[in-house]
Amino acid sequence: MTAHDSTTVLGDTASQASARAKTAGKADDMAMLRTAAEVTRDIGTARPDIYWPDMLISAAVGYAALAGAILIDNAVLAIASGIVSVLALYRALLFIHELTHIHRNALPGFRLVWNLIVGIPLLTPSLMYENVHTLHHARTRYGTAEDPEYLPLALMKPWSLPLFILVALLAPLAFLIRSAILVPLGVVIPPLRKLVWEKFSALSINPDFRRRPAEGEFARQVFWQELGASIWAIALIASVFAFGWRPLAIALVVLSGVAVLNQLRTLVAHLWENEGEPMSVTAQYLDSVNVPPPSPLAVLWAPVGLRYHALHHLLPSLPYHSLAEAHRRLNERLGATSTYAEANHPGLFVLVARIARSTMVRGSDRRAPKRAEAA
Repeated sequence: MTAHDSTTVLGDTASQASARAKTAGKADDMAMLRTAAEVTRDIGTARPDIYWPDMLISAAVGYAALAGAILIDNAVLAIASGIVSVLALYRALLFIHELTHIHRNALPGFRLVWNLIVGIPLLTPSLMYENVHTLHHARTRYGTAEDPEYLPLALMKPWSLPLFILVALLAPLAFLIRSAILVPLGVVIPPLRKLVWEKFSALSINPDFRRRPAEGEFARQVFWQELGASIWAIALIASVFAFGWRPLAIALVVLSGVAVLNQLRTLVAHLWENEGEPMSVTAQYLDSVNVPPPSPLAVLWAPVGLRYHALHHLLPSLPYHSLAEAHRRLNERLGATSTYAEANHPGLFVLVARIARSTMVRGSDRRAPKRAEAA
């Protein structure tokens, strides 16, 4: 490394550290928060005429394309069908995010039907996200060690990013083993049941997160969802004896594609620059990401409103179909130089490059935060 390169790296480190400190310590922009609440009062109701067709059509296309990937003999067409299946099932699966935020009486029957046709068949029932994701939105938990969905990825070592993506490849197999073997064994082995619930029953990325026991109505939902997922997982394994390994193997490959795509989206959902301190709502917003139009591919890798993830952190209960209109109104009211505009980013690859640069700079700094080093 030349003297010039060394100076550049040191400058980048100081600049990024200064930017992180500025964001983490940022007080709430009350004008932005008030405006966000005001301009969205008339679009806060979840519309069943949008939710139901979107979810059902996405699932139908996904399963039809998966059948094509399994049954078509032509390799090119089978691969193309598999890609369509990944994208459609990914969209259907991401309605799990909406289930954690919409009012329980907003869409009668939607949670049950989603679990029956998407959550359980994909071995990701809503119990894996409900009462977990809401902790990520808790005012005093976001970005701290108690946040199940946060790691300071931008402050970790460079090899952490590819590992973060690649581990998702094994998620479908892990879910299959969990539901087919570990959950049934847990019925007769209480310590195993406790371990599976605490460590392997949440869509979290924080390895230190432990789930608390389910209670009340949620505990009853967990019982039926676990029962359904276990029966389905055992049936999938048994199907090998009737149909051979090929159908199950192809299905697992497609689901691995869904998991990797979701992990890539997760990687750019935030800037991941908080070192564990509690943050204001505005600071949480600025550590989150909007990828608004005209970014052409965001509708595929961040569907169901997730291209407006920063806006979602401002208004968690706003239904996904209202986020684009809310974004338009806020841009119009607040302008391009506002705090609101600071969370808008141009696209996936720019965000990945930003986080990768940060890890490379941070990797040369031996004073990395303890939480990041431990990870």
